[in-house]
Amino acid sequence: MNILVINAGSSSLKYQLLDMTTENVLAKGICERIGLDGNLVHESPKGKHKAEHPMPDHSAAMAIVINSLLDANHGVIKSKDEIHAVGHRVVHGGEEFTGSVRITDQIIAAMEAVSDLAPLHNPPNLTGIRACQQHMPNVPQVGVFDTSFHQTMPAKAYLYAIPYELYDKHKIRKYGFHGTSHRYVSAQAVEMLNIPVKGSKIVTCHLGNGSSIAAVMDGVSVDTSMGMTPLEGLAMGTRSGDLDPAVVAFIMEKEGLTAQQVGDILNKKSGMMGLSGVSSDFRDLEAASKEGNPRAITALDVFAYRVAGYVARYAAAMNGIDAVVFTAGVGENDSGVRAKVCEYLAWMGVELDMEKNSKRGEPMDVSTPSAKVRTLVIPTNEELVIARDTKEILAC
Repeated sequence: MNILVINAGSSSLKYQLLDMTTENVLAKGICERIGLDGNLVHESPKGKHKAEHPMPDHSAAMAIVINSLLDANHGVIKSKDEIHAVGHRVVHGGEEFTGSVRITDQIIAAMEAVSDLAPLHNPPNLTGIRACQQHMPNVPQVGVFDTSFHQTMPAKAYLYAIPYELYDKHKIRKYGFHGTSHRYVSAQAVEMLNIPVKGSKIVTCHLGNGSSIAAVMDGVSVDTSMGMTPLEGLAMGTRSGDLDPAVVAFIMEKEGLTAQQVGDILNKKSGMMGLSGVSSDFRDLEAASKEGNPRAITALDVFAYRVAGYVARYAAAMNGIDAVVFTAGVGENDSGVRAKVCEYLAWMGVELDMEKNSKRGEPMDVSTPSAKVRTLVIPTNEELVIARDTKEILAC
């Protein structure tokens, strides 16, 4: 069974085609600058192919993806009939979706109904779904939601201390994101540790340009750092993360800005970029830090301090911890960030083997033999989670 995994953004469309008999990736790629000039990067065992194509919309991009998969020189299938199903990443499912679902007209309507909770993310996700329906009308599709893994959180974790009527009326609450990643790496961690799922206590750190942390107990999420939107929690590449809510009104008044303009500042001009004035890319921050840039040094300190704070908070929430897991672009590849975070956690038995910590690219236990809490580095695989869910649902 070949499953095409789609992750549609506002001006991009990422894809992977997986053979689910082996779970091998047959091809993957990305269409970027949709609505502008259009760029394609396509990778398969035949090599990497780059090209510019007109992509006025996601439907045109989807046609290019299919043509790339069929191409005689760099394609991997001979007919569209070899695409047996499509799995879509959908960012926000609200309280409506507690798991992955087969997409129908009714499901699309329900996705549209919760789009006001993720106005930057859900509309592009829906655009990707409609593009696939247009080009592959008879191929079944499945939606896999970032938020669904966190629907197991108890009320004490997801409710905000605002008038309850606002929750009832507008569903204002914590939802959490990166669910497929937290789900994948927490399950991998239990396997690596060779411990039962029941009784396991894992803190997973998905650290990248967007970052979140989750407390996973008995294999289910009991708390996570992102909130109603991906703005809450850690300081990120360009997002502020946690701050006093009164700051929003204060900036509006002092700078004469609208709520939307302040939202743009907090989402796109804050975090590591705002603090450092250098970049939102951690590689640039590391380089500037080594050159003695004080703001870059401070930005990295802020990031590590907040990550460690959430890890400790979630260890307390679970009344114990078996392992801390680092994943995603920064978590998997930045040994310096991992070391900074773990320095704060020495009190609870986290001890890094610095030689192991310098490696990357595969699942590893980077702890010392005597560490009471294991520190794991596990490359995430959200596309595989989406493909597995798609296969499971369609087999029902």
